[in-house]
Amino acid sequence: MAKGAHGSRQAAWEFFGAELKRRREEATLTQVELGARVFVSGGYIGQFEQAIRKPQLDVAQRIDAVLQTAGFFERMWRKLIDDKRYADYFAEVVELERMATKICEFAPTVVPGLLQTAPYARAVTIAANPFVTDEYVDEKVTARLERARILKDVTRPEFWAILHENVLRVPVGGPAAMAEQLEHIAALAHERKVLVLVLPRAEGACAAMGGMVSLMEFDDAPPTAYTETSFSGELLDSPAVVKRVQRAYDLLRGAAMSPEASLALISSAAEDFRRCTSST
Repeated sequence: MAKGAHGSRQAAWEFFGAELKRRREEATLTQVELGARVFVSGGYIGQFEQAIRKPQLDVAQRIDAVLQTAGFFERMWRKLIDDKRYADYFAEVVELERMATKICEFAPTVVPGLLQTAPYARAVTIAANPFVTDEYVDEKVTARLERARILKDVTRPEFWAILHENVLRVPVGGPAAMAEQLEHIAALAHERKVLVLVLPRAEGACAAMGGMVSLMEFDDAPPTAYTETSFSGELLDSPAVVKRVQRAYDLLRGAAMSPEASLALISSAAEDFRRCTSST
């Protein structure tokens, strides 16, 4: 997203927060009192009002019910979060990625979206949606590449990725696409834009964490976790739950190969795919 568009959307969230504060005060409720009625802390209500943190949809709906605002906050939430290029459960995560100061991901099956190349992203999209149009595929790939721009910004987040070794071995899109994908990851690591670790197959039990996991940290808001399976995702912001996810991620990081050994394995796998390409 262009800087101007991001600034415009942030201004809209500030309006959301200002309206929330105005209508809360009209209802003679404190932040703590409103928070208790919509099942979040008073501190969260304060962060919503300052546009530091964005509420989830169900919270916006409960705010409407408590403040009797006839769906105002739900409609505004949908307008600000809704982006048809992303699945409904993922659109809010894209917003959070843009604000994060640190992102830590675990990828058990495919390369994380922020690291994907166009051919790899295209292959993944078509595999999950074999009957869609080229326009649909192009839109999804373009959106994914736009997300990845945050890794090139001067203010880019600190980005960690733990890849299960299987991610390096499955030839998504064919040997040429896979070689390009792994070379891209290696280049980002060499440029110190990302830190990538590989979880060896031998550490089988550690992969029991399940599906893809992303942890995000922010300057002025508590950390958030996001988990995803093939067709659904869930944003987690309960401090106790996020703490458990962080602990599980720390265990994965402890079981992973060193950054140097991981990069060597990624480069070696890329060379293997290149050889497959040249021999055909």
